[in-house]
Amino acid sequence: MRQTAENLRAQGNTIAFVPTMGYLHEGHLSLMRKGRELADILVASIFVNPAQFAPGEDYEAYPRDPERDAALAEQTGVDILFTSQKNDLYPEGYETYITQTHLPGHLCGQSRPTHFTGVMTIVAKLFHIADPNYAIFGQKDYQQLAIIRKMTRDLDFNIEIVGGPIVRESDGLAMSSRNKYLSPSQRQSALQLYRSLQEVQKLVDSGETKAAVLIETAGNIIAAAPETDIDYIAVCDPDTLADKKIIDRPALMALAVRVGQTRLIDNTILYPQVDNAG
Repeated sequence: MRQTAENLRAQGNTIAFVPTMGYLHEGHLSLMRKGRELADILVASIFVNPAQFAPGEDYEAYPRDPERDAALAEQTGVDILFTSQKNDLYPEGYETYITQTHLPGHLCGQSRPTHFTGVMTIVAKLFHIADPNYAIFGQKDYQQLAIIRKMTRDLDFNIEIVGGPIVRESDGLAMSSRNKYLSPSQRQSALQLYRSLQEVQKLVDSGETKAAVLIETAGNIIAAAPETDIDYIAVCDPDTLADKKIIDRPALMALAVRVGQTRLIDNTILYPQVDNAG
């Protein structure tokens, strides 16, 4: 892959890159289509990264379907599908990992303290291997996108990081490879994540600015659904991810909830009313 990327760049081609863990869905494919628009060559990777799973998480059970993934990637215009095995990217004796000081300490990082070290490490390795001009990540994983942007700046990667909007199922559930774990009744409970975000935006539209009120509202909606266990609901600064008490400018509301045994995340940007008086 590295030699191929070097040859392509030497010929004057630009490369767009979409890293994934496979079990592709429309969210992934939308990122690939965006990459197809940006560059001459579209590269996608599939690698279920063990470094971002803590002990007891679903690494072994994470859904995999390489043949289906390859067919979907080809149909979506991917020129090169880069697949790897664990020993290719983490050979025996591997011991170098990337950390970041502030952004990983918020949101998902509080309950998954090693997760983003694994994410940053694999993304940096893939950046070196695929050597892209553009890399496209989904905004459903908002914290991940913010962390990758920061890492790219801090480590001087000459790569433009592009965010793709959340893609939802017809019923509003944010697309995720983990949705397949949900039973029919659990899926109904999972729909309350998006509903809670919608209801909170209505409150903001009506003039509510207190984060505590918004968090309580979302929490009540989600907790009323069976088999839900809230990890966090937060209202925070979109850039620093620091908690906000008052929404005086656009703010991120992000949440993580276990529905049954399945951990789901979702988010939205809340836009407060603009006071045009005077």
